[in-house]
Parts: sequence; structure tokens; C-alpha cells
Amino acid sequence: MEKTLTTPNNPEPHFPKLSVLGLDLLRITPVHRAVTLAIPFICVALYFSFAFWGYWMIAIVTLMYLSFCTYGSISHDLVHRTLGLSKPANNIFLSLIELLAIRSGHAYRAAHLHHHKRFPHDDDIEGAAARLTFFQTLLEGTTLQFRIYRWAMRRPTSERRWIKMEGIGCLTIVATAITLAPLTLAPLVYVVLMIMGSWIIPLITSYIPHDPTGAQPLYQTRLFRGAVLSLIALEHLYHLEHHLYPAVPHHNWARLARRLDPYFEDMGITPIKLWF
Repeated sequence: MEKTLTTPNNPEPHFPKLSVLGLDLLRITPVHRAVTLAIPFICVALYFSFAFWGYWMIAIVTLMYLSFCTYGSISHDLVHRTLGLSKPANNIFLSLIELLAIRSGHAYRAAHLHHHKRFPHDDDIEGAAARLTFFQTLLEGTTLQFRIYRWAMRRPTSERRWIKMEGIGCLTIVATAITLAPLTLAPLVYVVLMIMGSWIIPLITSYIPHDPTGAQPLYQTRLFRGAVLSLIALEHLYHLEHHLYPAVPHHNWARLARRLDPYFEDMGITPIKLWF
């Protein structure tokens, strides 16, 4: 789909259709797909293995990566159905992978797709942190997943059954971890760390990449570039590109960004960099 956005310097700038940019941006290999879907489960297995052996620092790092790669890319691709899976398979993996993070995958889908349609309106629950201060955003994260779940349950949706089951699944995981605590703390530490990991989601996905005061849609999502930011974000700094072309899986965001750079330059959009 061709994207048309208004900017101060160009009343009707046009972004090319994906067929012009390259339909290869929509494709990933079967190996990439298999590895992508396996990563969250491998992280969980590594956590419990390292925890059993007493290597707690490494175990915690695996959970940090699990939290980062689920909401930010793998689950995110499943939300947008960009991995080339059938609808039933996509629903199952979205549910299971987000349950690993003690979250509802289908509540996430409802809130995120609403964000794409409504940002920066007041009814955008996922993007609300973009209007807050830094410290308010940190506080926002402590309750966001619960509020997204409640928000999604109150909306008319054909996926409510999934959301209900995922809520029960989250409670079951937490209850099981508490029950096993006298025998081993590993499950309870896992649950606590995954819940705490979700607290920074508003900071990473809303506060940093968005600017709700932008005069036009093109200026309401920030453009990031540079080797330093790319390293810090593990190649996940392409939020504006994603808003423009949500059908592109995260594996191809960097290529999409390179192909869009001439268009951004023509429109006078200066990317944000950290040193270089």
C-alpha cells in the first residue's frame, strides 16, 4: 500500500508501494522462521539449566533477552502475522510465546493494532506513555500489562476466548511458581523477573520512539540511525519504518530502512544518532 503523509515542506509526499521497494522485504527463509520461533523456548530452557547449575547471572541475562526479543520482535511479528504462518499456528505461537513472558498475546495484539490505528489519540493505551514524563513512564510500566488485559477484555473481539485462556494461563504459571517455592526458587524468580521485565515496555516502545506533539504523522514517530544506537537496540531501532510498513517482519527492518533513507532525506527528516 502506498503511504501518503503530509509534511511542512511537502504537502503530499508519497512513500512507494512495497512492490517498488521490493517484495523480498516480506519474505524470510524457513530456517529464519524456525529459529525465530524456537528462540523464546531455548531462552527458557537455558534459564532453568543455568539456574539449576547455580549460574544465576547468566540465567538472568537469558531472561533479559527473552523479554526483549518477545515483545519487541518475535511476538510483535506474530501480532502482525508477518512470519508466514497459518492463522491457527500464528495464534498458538503468539499465545505460547507471550505466556512465557507472563503476558496475554492476544491482548497485546488488540492493543498494538489499535495503537497503529489511533496514535496519538487519547484512547491509545499502548502509546499513552509518549505523553508522560520519564518517571511517569517508569511508573506506567508497573501496571500496563494488567490494564491492557482489562482493556482488551472489555472490547468486542472474536479473540476474547484466547485472551481469557491466556489470563488463566498467566495465573496458573504464577500459582505454580509460588507452590514450588519451598522446593526451588527458580520458577518464582523466573516469574518475578519476567513481570519486572515488562515494566520497561512503555519506555522502549512508546516514550522513546514517539513524539505525540509532532505536527503531522510523519513527525510523530522518531527516526533513528547510527552504529551505536543500532548496537544498543540490537537492530530494533526502526519504529518509524515499521509504522509505515507494518507488513515487513523484523528480520528485514534494516534493509527497509536503507531503501527508505533517500525518501527521508528528500523530506528533510534528520535522524537521531548517538555519536555515530
